[in-house]
Amino acid sequence: MAFSIKEASERLGCPAHKIRYYEKEGLLPYIQRDQHGNRMFEEEHLDWMRLMSCFRATGMKVSTLKHMVSLALDGDSTIPQRKAILHEYKEELHRRQLEIAEALRIFNWTGNYGHVSRDVWGNQ
Repeated sequence: MAFSIKEASERLGCPAHKIRYYEKEGLLPYIQRDQHGNRMFEEEHLDWMRLMSCFRATGMKVSTLKHMVSLALDGDSTIPQRKAILHEYKEELHRRQLEIAEALRIFNWTGNYGHVSRDVWGNQ
């Protein structure tokens, strides 16, 4: 079943301009158009948009997504490359998660959020 951009936007819970941007950037290959030139989205396009939105929420660059799409278009022979990119990115996310957890721990340790104890800086 094909969806219009309005229907896709509603199903995804994102603005239509975001979908148009992703298509313009080449992140949604093979979008068909109806006889009036309107984009027609399939469920697989919506699934890919959900995945890209998730990656973007983590800070993944559009250029990285473009590279992943390009590899995917080259076929199954690029699966190991795509897995390696995702594995490396996952490790980076984990490093960032640890940094944020430590920052939050220190933030909470200050006690009253407006006053930083001298102990935080290593002073006695």
